[in-house]
Amino acid sequence: MIKTIPNERQDVVSAISTLEVRLRWLSSWMVHNANHIRPKRDGLKVGGHQASCASMTAIMSALYFHALRPQDKVAVKPHAGPVLHAIHYLLGNQSLDRMQRFRGLGGVQSYPSRTKDAIPVDFSTGSVGLGVAVTAFSSLVQDYLIAHGQMKEQDAGRMIALMGDAELDEGNIYECLIEGYKHDLRNCWWIVDYNRQSLDNTTADRMFRRFDDIFETCGWRVVTLKYGKRQREAFERPGGKTLEQWIDNCPNADFAALTYQGGAAWRERLVADIGGKPHVKKLLESFDDDALATLMTNLGGHCVETLIEAFDGANDDRPTLFIAYTVKGFGLPLAGHKDNHSGMMNPAQMEKFRASLGIDEGREWEPWGGLGDNAAAQLKAFVEASPLASKDPEPVAPAVPVPARLPVPDGAEQSTQAAFGRILLDLAKSGEPLGDHIVTTAPDVTQTTNLGGFVNQRGLFRRQELADVFHKAKIPSAQKWAQHAAGQHIELGIAENNFFIMLTSLGLAAPHFGTRLLPVGTVYDPFISRGLDALNYGCYQDSRFLLVGTPSGITLAAEGGAHQSINTPLIGMGQPNLTYFEPAYADELALMMRFAFDDMQKPDGSSVYLRLSTRAIEQTVREDGGWEDDALKGGYWLRKPAAGAEAAIVFTGVVAPEALQAWEQLVEDIPGLGLLNVTSPDLLHRGWSAKGAARWNGKDAEPCHADTLLSSLAPGAGLITVLDGSPGALSWLGGVKGMRVSPLGTDRFGQTGDLPDLYRTYRLDADAIVEAAAELFLGN
Repeated sequence: MIKTIPNERQDVVSAISTLEVRLRWLSSWMVHNANHIRPKRDGLKVGGHQASCASMTAIMSALYFHALRPQDKVAVKPHAGPVLHAIHYLLGNQSLDRMQRFRGLGGVQSYPSRTKDAIPVDFSTGSVGLGVAVTAFSSLVQDYLIAHGQMKEQDAGRMIALMGDAELDEGNIYECLIEGYKHDLRNCWWIVDYNRQSLDNTTADRMFRRFDDIFETCGWRVVTLKYGKRQREAFERPGGKTLEQWIDNCPNADFAALTYQGGAAWRERLVADIGGKPHVKKLLESFDDDALATLMTNLGGHCVETLIEAFDGANDDRPTLFIAYTVKGFGLPLAGHKDNHSGMMNPAQMEKFRASLGIDEGREWEPWGGLGDNAAAQLKAFVEASPLASKDPEPVAPAVPVPARLPVPDGAEQSTQAAFGRILLDLAKSGEPLGDHIVTTAPDVTQTTNLGGFVNQRGLFRRQELADVFHKAKIPSAQKWAQHAAGQHIELGIAENNFFIMLTSLGLAAPHFGTRLLPVGTVYDPFISRGLDALNYGCYQDSRFLLVGTPSGITLAAEGGAHQSINTPLIGMGQPNLTYFEPAYADELALMMRFAFDDMQKPDGSSVYLRLSTRAIEQTVREDGGWEDDALKGGYWLRKPAAGAEAAIVFTGVVAPEALQAWEQLVEDIPGLGLLNVTSPDLLHRGWSAKGAARWNGKDAEPCHADTLLSSLAPGAGLITVLDGSPGALSWLGGVKGMRVSPLGTDRFGQTGDLPDLYRTYRLDADAIVEAAAELFLGN
């Protein structure tokens, strides 16, 4: 933070006020250039949000060039992305070429992106509300690292979200707020651009005072910045209190409309409403129309001095909500208009704006255009002296060693879910560095997803130690969950959005804080869909974590259809930056977990999703480890086909016993019948797609793993595919070599029942596989 003494403060305010105008111009011009100047080949509107940017420029100027410290991190309101890029343009971090290609290929992204933008971006934003919540969970991750001695307390930064007031309608914000309260959240600022205009309408007047109540109840300090310095000075004059009361009672829609109409409209309305009150008429007459319009829109969120005072006054670790009143489109001819969200200035309006700033035609992109040489040099020096200018690049965290193999749990019959818990427990006991870097979390399903052993061994994380009352009272329980600062499990409530954003924040610990964590999160597989937006958000910014969805499918028989997942294999296949595996056996699971902990750390790696089951099945006997490489490529032959075989049964996951039983019944009738275990429909499909893409890109198309596997069969052979999930996850395999397919799987909601009944009803049993083979070859 720039330290100022009283007689220097005005210079700082003046410099930041000038910067605010530069950011308003550059962000507006960037959008204008993309829509009105740059040639369009498709005839479509490029878009951009000039009004949303203009309402944030003072807030972002005061934050970035005064309050922000090098260790602080910011999630920028999606529609204010151009302002962020303008800031880095002034800092020399953003190129003119990328600015000119705003929303074009290789140019500035529509919304701030960690993976697509060239400038430093702390958090990707774009999915409304998630960029707010992620700052709270990142603050909790910071506390975790401090408590574990992996970060110094004095290096703690603030996690800051810049948000539009319409985002306060997002439910995940309040789920996050509750979780933050439970975990004693600190070092978090949320700054609301309270312009009271959303995409479709003005926001509800009655909600404002409720935000105070909600946040204060959850332990936050609420700072309301309603009036700028000019307004406060006017309120001290005779008649000023009456004017203040009028502003307080003015409906949001009326305020917006009057702002758009300008000074004469303000005067007419004020005279009509309060002109007869003592001293008011004289007060109004002391301002001409332009000055009156300036006064009435001098809100706290546009007054740099007010903003600086507010930020300086929150110099502790208490979570703080700043509600900064603003005008959407401030300083632009769009200000206050109800349609200004996606609206933009026309060329004539832009020309007038340019001329008003003294910027020469043809020099619109000049960082300090319109300023004299001395003023430009002083402002440039001010920017270069700001803490932001000396901020270090994101750290590169050292890799955590991963053992060559993970232990495979013993047992002739095992479920993949139980094996997962035992592998984690072994890691917790092993003394390997890997065990120290694992952090587990779950949305109140820790025990029922087999994380309990790890938590018993490593404890729950809590900054202030909390005794286990049941253990202390000597009441028998399998859960011995001590809560202390060294704990490695973060328990969450039943809110899958929170769960995925927590995983996202943990998975960004390496680039954010220089310490690599290996997050492992478990969730009931069908409830992945509840937090799908947040999962996509984490993957979009390339966070790294291990997601375990369990139990899965209609195999979770007695729980009924609401707990039986159907389409999660398709989610695993379709989600970028997430590699999906579905093991059948415990040794496959150990192999995949080892792969996950290694791949999560690679520059070109990804997060990993394991789809597991509670069904215990007989484990297969291995002659050697020759299957392992193929399993990590997506599939291997559990029973190899004879050369030129006419058919194969293809299965994924927990239906292995049924597939094996059917194979045994059919192998005499279909000589050389193969049995293919697809361990990752995702990787097989990805390889097949990459083969096609190679042709399009002019590269040599090398055989994909699906090609290699299916080449063992005769051309035109038949495939019977089966999994406890959507049949579409495997039926595409027929397209690899032009083979006939009879797909089995679940494509409708399940119901309660025992396993034999449900497998028979939904055609997952051995008889169904045999019948599918008959249909394929006999046509009956």
